[in-house]
Amino acid sequence: MSKQDNLLRLNVGFIAHEDVGYLREFDFEFPKLHLSPGLDLDDVNGSARFSRTSTGLLLDVNFSAVTQSECGRCLDEVTQSLETNFTELYAFNEKSVTESGLILPENGKIDLAPILREYLLLEMPINPLCRPNCLGLCLECGENLNDSEHTHEKDNIDPRLSKLKNLLDDD
Repeated sequence: MSKQDNLLRLNVGFIAHEDVGYLREFDFEFPKLHLSPGLDLDDVNGSARFSRTSTGLLLDVNFSAVTQSECGRCLDEVTQSLETNFTELYAFNEKSVTESGLILPENGKIDLAPILREYLLLEMPINPLCRPNCLGLCLECGENLNDSEHTHEKDNIDPRLSKLKNLLDDD
């Protein structure tokens, strides 16, 4: 396990022994972060606040990051800003578990990487665009239409329909 895998692993077991209402905040700032599998982030900033409740540890998270993506029209690289805010409860026992199914591990260490990855993926657009008016790729040759204007000659006419083309040309 690399050191990077431990960046979001927090020892919060001590909070379970505090009084109800106790708060502890953890701040994060990383120039680069890899969340396995396959999510590379830059300029990661955020905080995780744990509050002791009667049933478990309430987690409030605010994170922002930047990732590289691909334009859904022209396939150019796109820098995508991501921001997520979420709240989850890590229950002390099975009786207090919420629908997310999170339970405070016996060793008191919570790894935020898997849950943070899930929430950041939900923030990624399905079809990111490099710009709102992206023209995409040429259907004939596959060239990026944003880079240059070009046309294709329309000589691919079925010879049987050439008489109809002549009618159009006469107008």
